[in-house]
Amino acid sequence: MNIDYIKDYGEVIPFSGAFNLKPKERLVKKQIKLSTPNDNKVYTNVKELIKKTGLKSGDTISFHHHLRNGDKVVGIILKACEELGIKDLKLAISAIFPTHDFIVDFAKKGIITQIDTNYCTGKVANAISNGLFKKVAIFRTHGGRARAIYAGDLEIDVAFIAASATDNAGNINGTMGKNAFGSIGYAMPDADCAKVSVAVSDTIYPYPLSNPSITQDKIDYVLIVDEIGDPNGIKSGTTDITKDPIQLKIAKTTANLIDESGLLKDGFSFQTGAGGISLASAHYVKEIMKEKNIKGSFIMGGITAYLVNLYNEGYFSNIFDVQGFDLEALKSLQTNPNHYEVSSSLYANIHTSSPIVNRLDCVVLGATEVDTRFNTNVMTSSNGMIMGGSGGHSDAAAGAKLAIITTNLIRTRKAIVKEKINSITTPGESINALVCEYGIALNDKTLAKTLKNSRLKILDIKDLASIANDICGICEYKKSNKRIVAVVEYRDGSVIDVIRQI
Repeated sequence: MNIDYIKDYGEVIPFSGAFNLKPKERLVKKQIKLSTPNDNKVYTNVKELIKKTGLKSGDTISFHHHLRNGDKVVGIILKACEELGIKDLKLAISAIFPTHDFIVDFAKKGIITQIDTNYCTGKVANAISNGLFKKVAIFRTHGGRARAIYAGDLEIDVAFIAASATDNAGNINGTMGKNAFGSIGYAMPDADCAKVSVAVSDTIYPYPLSNPSITQDKIDYVLIVDEIGDPNGIKSGTTDITKDPIQLKIAKTTANLIDESGLLKDGFSFQTGAGGISLASAHYVKEIMKEKNIKGSFIMGGITAYLVNLYNEGYFSNIFDVQGFDLEALKSLQTNPNHYEVSSSLYANIHTSSPIVNRLDCVVLGATEVDTRFNTNVMTSSNGMIMGGSGGHSDAAAGAKLAIITTNLIRTRKAIVKEKINSITTPGESINALVCEYGIALNDKTLAKTLKNSRLKILDIKDLASIANDICGICEYKKSNKRIVAVVEYRDGSVIDVIRQI
């Protein structure tokens, strides 16, 4: 990539390797303030609260996404900003779902002019791709967002933190109250560093709130609203094991690969996503652990009922939870002593002393495209339209000893493995293997040596691309030359790719 500067983003540090960029920044901490015994933190009028924070046009506001497709807090705040005449806001939100489609209307009115996120789908993603937003969007990883906040790259003027429970001093959590949703891990860096932090809740308890996830010294104001959202919206996307026979074959091959890698032994640590193949892979890994009486150390990722059951059945001793993908994850966080709520920084910030991803033995990930150098796209479709984002993809791939991409070789008559891809999210150097229905492609010489005499079917990734070409025809690679609408930032703050207008 030969770009030095991007308007409304700034100087570009090109990606040069997963661990090559050395940090120079100092840790940014919250602005200090004077507190007195008579301070009142609690407000019930949204506009009065926003005036109190000092929020003005041109500022950056942040939100977390733990309520996922059930969130109502973003809409409450943006509506009040509109009524107060506040415009040109940068929306720093850890993920965007179809429930946030209304953001497009705020963009058309000039109230939101820039998006800073880790994942985006629905009408907002389409609007970014089509160039609706005035300023370039910034896509980070989950760990990269935490890094950017602590490094001062993402300066937050006011953080609005949805909490299912609060007290009048601002001790908050997501595990109590009428709309409990689970871990609140993505909001912890915001609370640490935002100039002003506001807890937004619909349930207030007597002081002190038990088991606060974020404590009162990091919350400046408490806003009480009628409803923060619907926890049933947490379960968005696939959280059930696939029933597709081809995907089950891929999952079983993946489990066999993990077994023959030598990593599946007592103390094994594992992350898997919520997709159908990923959960099926976890199922087959469990069968091997049962057969060999293996006891794992920890599991993490988006926590689902299936992963909770692995803990409850004794296959793993601990769960690290930065976000829950269903209400079974919430119940487990409320009751299981070894189910730990962790911040996104502890989970995956490359510029901390020891993020948990660095302790991973294996992670199973998905892809929308993979090139013959194992570079992986989870950001755009094959036509370049934004449809997701890294989330923790790049973080876990870089940290794990064994990072596996699982995918069908062909999906909806389009090749997934090909010579070139539209966008790079995770660099090939972080990927050890790709598993599809035709076999396994390896990108790790040590692993290849280990598997030399195994039963597994090993193919060259270029041969997989050729098979896909034979079936689908050679994929014509056309990258837009229109203006840059999004920057894809790697977890260390360098730029690994850009997305251009459709």
